[in-house]
Amino acid sequence: MKIAYFDCFSGAGGDMIVASLIDAGVDPHRLRDSLGSLDLSGYELAITPVTKQGFAATRFSVHLDNSQLAPHRHLPDVLAMIDGSSLSAPTKARAGSIFRRLAQAEATVHGTAVDRVHFHEVGAVDAILDIVGAVICFELLEIERVACSPIAVGSGTVTCAHGVLPVPAPATVELLQGVPLARTEEIGELTTPTAAAVLTTVAEDFGAAPSMTIQSVGYGAGSREGRSTPNVLRVLIGEADHRGDVDEIVVLETNLDDASPELIGHCMARLLDEGALDVYLVPIHMKKSRSGVLLTVLCEHSRQRAMERILFAETTTFGIRRHRAQRVKMRRRFEVVSTDFGEIRMKVGVREGAETASPEFEDCKEAAARNGVSLRVVMAAADSAWRTAPES
Repeated sequence: MKIAYFDCFSGAGGDMIVASLIDAGVDPHRLRDSLGSLDLSGYELAITPVTKQGFAATRFSVHLDNSQLAPHRHLPDVLAMIDGSSLSAPTKARAGSIFRRLAQAEATVHGTAVDRVHFHEVGAVDAILDIVGAVICFELLEIERVACSPIAVGSGTVTCAHGVLPVPAPATVELLQGVPLARTEEIGELTTPTAAAVLTTVAEDFGAAPSMTIQSVGYGAGSREGRSTPNVLRVLIGEADHRGDVDEIVVLETNLDDASPELIGHCMARLLDEGALDVYLVPIHMKKSRSGVLLTVLCEHSRQRAMERILFAETTTFGIRRHRAQRVKMRRRFEVVSTDFGEIRMKVGVREGAETASPEFEDCKEAAARNGVSLRVVMAAADSAWRTAPES
């Protein structure tokens, strides 16, 4: 599996993401050709080598023709432009997802509907090229997974179309909810809404670099000059370690001694529906000899705030403990086996010579109901079919 890991020690901009990927190996000519299929005019692209505080990097710049009046664009206009291009279907879908996420953040900040968000800034030509350009680069590099470090956002104020705002800008804050931030002494806007939308849409986790073998490194330069830190974004491109993988998740815990089983069960169901990786209960003995339960939630960084909202809304807790934890995982894949009850998917895990497999529960449940047999009979048949299948 090919991985891109963004090291945002000095923040990130949309142009820096594209520039770092070019520096890591993307062919600029193929990128230009792909961007040329968008119905956009009045701009020129410049891809140049630069030096930032002693670091060689690449700069991706969009120069606009100020003699042309830029049209006002809303989300449907941008999505129609992307759909009307000759880009691949996966690239269109991913770019559209990023713009929808960005529009949702702007709509939340300004209290309006998503389709009514006026992209006076994020819908400008340079932002469109940055977002679509980043997704094209992922495709050209054949990136299968994206991960990201904690993100430096900066401090101070930034001037935009709405006036002078604190850093990070409101839309950036909205996009980075649940994402770990990195401490920095730099003043100014280090991470833009465009970059925040790209990274929080495509990255699967935020934390330490995954287990990988590095194949190339790219440095993308921003337009500002850092005072103590070079204004560059680093990306590591490589293959996932064949022994497995390591990522970082959030662990949320709360002690409950006055919530009914019905409330707790309902809360667990909501947490899982909202995207929790796992939810479990442990019986505990609390102060004043009260029996209770420890409710634990495992989730990705991007889901942390949603999980906390559910815990406060659906339980009697007054507080939640949270911490990050590294998770060592097997490499996973699905295989399909044929049984007397139909085809069943098997989830297979491999790490350092160890291999395990388990039947997909929902497939077995459906097959059991369809054939009028017990669930355990179907699961046993699937397990037997996988173990006796000839090696491919």
